[in-house]
Amino acid sequence: MKQLAILGFICLISFNSHAQVVLIDTNSTTIKESATKVLVDSTAKHPDSLYTASIPDSVTIRRNILNKTNMTILLAWSGANIVQGSISAGNLQGSPHYFHQMNVYFNLVNLAVAGYGLYEVRKQMNKKLSLYQNLRQQQKVESLLLLNSGLDLAYITTGLYLKERGTNHLNDQTKGYGGSLMLQGGFLLAFDLIQYIQHRQNGKLLYKYLGNLQLATTPNGIGLTLPL
Repeated sequence: MKQLAILGFICLISFNSHAQVVLIDTNSTTIKESATKVLVDSTAKHPDSLYTASIPDSVTIRRNILNKTNMTILLAWSGANIVQGSISAGNLQGSPHYFHQMNVYFNLVNLAVAGYGLYEVRKQMNKKLSLYQNLRQQQKVESLLLLNSGLDLAYITTGLYLKERGTNHLNDQTKGYGGSLMLQGGFLLAFDLIQYIQHRQNGKLLYKYLGNLQLATTPNGIGLTLPL
């Protein structure tokens, strides 16, 4: 049987943004199309053996798993705060009452965010992303987490201001609300930073993969090659 000296995957660029995988036989310098042509876009059907080995697809799967896990954690945190805060607010007076009251208000919003997040993850799990779409999704989630971290710092700062103002003016409501914002902002800051680190580590595989792609001339035009 004739041996292939080098097997390379060449992604040929076309105007409809589809790509075709071919095998190169350097002994005969002829290009042989594989029996199974793989189209790498969101509507293509991938053979399981190639699809599961794809670095971009593995990044997508890991990103969805991270989002599902983290939104589930936020959902649990929100539910616990709403239940515990509702009970405590009804049994306490003064600033502790307002502290738990704000915890309930704040986590009603968190509950909605977590529910929507899980809904979006479910939709993403049913999608096949092209390389470009995958990159856009990765950049989007990292940018969003950095933005959220900035908002979390604003919650903490506002909470600190309100707590000090409430203490100085003997205002239990302001003091209680301030303490709650500090707690919730602190939790969300740690939560979002951990998520950012997780997604950044996952995204490095995709960025490294993109860095290995090279422009090359082929008999059918200009294409992107991935050295093996």
